[in-house]
Amino acid sequence: MAVIFQKTKALTDVKLHYCPGCAHGIVHRLVAEVLVEMDEDKNAIAAVPVGCAVFANKYFNFDAIQCAHGRAPATATGIKRVHPDKLVITYQGDGDLASIGTAEIVHAAARGEKISTVFINNGIYGMTGGQMAPTTLPGMKATTAKAGRDPKINGNPIRISEMLATLDGPAYIERVSVSTPAQVTQAKKAIKKAFEIQKQGLGFTFVEVVSTCPTNWGLTPVKAMEFVREKMIPYYPLGVYKDITAGEGK
Repeated sequence: MAVIFQKTKALTDVKLHYCPGCAHGIVHRLVAEVLVEMDEDKNAIAAVPVGCAVFANKYFNFDAIQCAHGRAPATATGIKRVHPDKLVITYQGDGDLASIGTAEIVHAAARGEKISTVFINNGIYGMTGGQMAPTTLPGMKATTAKAGRDPKINGNPIRISEMLATLDGPAYIERVSVSTPAQVTQAKKAIKKAFEIQKQGLGFTFVEVVSTCPTNWGLTPVKAMEFVREKMIPYYPLGVYKDITAGEGK
């Protein structure tokens, strides 16, 4: 019988701990598939976060290191400078990257560090119980915003891709999602392009994935995907925000 689809060799056989409907598993697979297709899976090093993806080093079948909360860009910077021939990736969530790690990601991008960041934006702190994150939408409820985020009190959400795109250091920034098959295909293309540009030594690359957190949102997996399309994406529009190889940007 012909094999139609099989697990990529860049993922281990360890069972994922993610909740049903969480998109982390999809994005893990895309990262792993791209590395294998590029023949870089044995040349890659990932810096993984504190957050839901804290055990990503167990799932990726290539070198990975757990980092202090928010410090993956600093860790990756050190790795890349010592091993410039390696393909170095940070894999981070919004609580890790957009809150405690804001300065780390901004300055890594400003310096044009030749690393690639895959940023999972699900609008909430996932692992620690559903607190409001810097990306939580206006009106969106969280354990620390029972009545919903009030911009007058809590401020407005931070659009990370747009913010980083104002800097000179980044070579490529794109926001994608994985709530439909077509979006999954585009997300894979974006991740591959980010890694290819890193290999060319052109600068910092960043792929933001607008994602789900069914458990903390209090939604079914299907309803969570609908929420991404109906609420998250209108606030966080998909597209290329910077691409020095094509002169593109919003």
